[in-house]
Amino acid sequence: MDAALWVSKTGLDAQQTRMNVISNNLANVNTTGFKRDRAIFEDLLYQNIRHAGGQTTVNTQAPTGLMLGTGTKIVATEKLHAQGNMINTQNPLDVAIMGDGFFQIAQQDGTIAYTRDGSFKLSATGQLVTSTGFLLQPEIVIPNNAASVSIGRDGAVSVELVGGGGQQVLGQIQISRFVNPSGLKPLGNNLMAASASSGAPQLLQPGVNGAGVLNQGSLESSNVNVVEEMVNMIETQRAYEINSKTISSVDGMLKYLNQNL
Repeated sequence: MDAALWVSKTGLDAQQTRMNVISNNLANVNTTGFKRDRAIFEDLLYQNIRHAGGQTTVNTQAPTGLMLGTGTKIVATEKLHAQGNMINTQNPLDVAIMGDGFFQIAQQDGTIAYTRDGSFKLSATGQLVTSTGFLLQPEIVIPNNAASVSIGRDGAVSVELVGGGGQQVLGQIQISRFVNPSGLKPLGNNLMAASASSGAPQLLQPGVNGAGVLNQGSLESSNVNVVEEMVNMIETQRAYEINSKTISSVDGMLKYLNQNL
């Protein structure tokens, strides 16, 4: 019976962790470009009391074994990179990726991070930056005499100059693809870093070799489905309650033995 208590405890721990994952998904329902997480469960080692196929007599074998499980655990959280809905902002510096890929962002230490958040702003020197001030890579600088900014589906950035100064091409936004985007390491600030699991980034022009295309004046919303997360929350709560009930039942059985034997 003591084993049943520990098995139920592993269930409580796993369901609590899953609830943390669901809570984070719901907290980020309005986070631009956020990708929801999914908790992945795995059963623990088994106590093998009798092997399947073991000899029961000289001429017979056991068709099944006697193996007692020791519980469960969460071994990973996986980000699901399904496309979020497009939100039309009519802001010329807002850019959404429709399809696969990530914007490249230069961090303060010089390393490159990756994001689906295309809500860019202008720095004091006219550079395209994220909401936290990190530079978009390759660097794009908007001149102070620009009347309007145009970002093509292929990532080409150009401006129309004031006073009939004509059009000026500023550069090309490139995006990175990964063999395993679920292996990217979340950093916060809507940024992710490459890891050994994600593989090396493949730098591409939007719309080429499987890379998504850009949509100016739009942002990609979170791909969190509130109704689905609420269903998952109820399921997790019920699983937590039944594991708690198991502990209470085992405790009652042990109490009965102590009082009557």
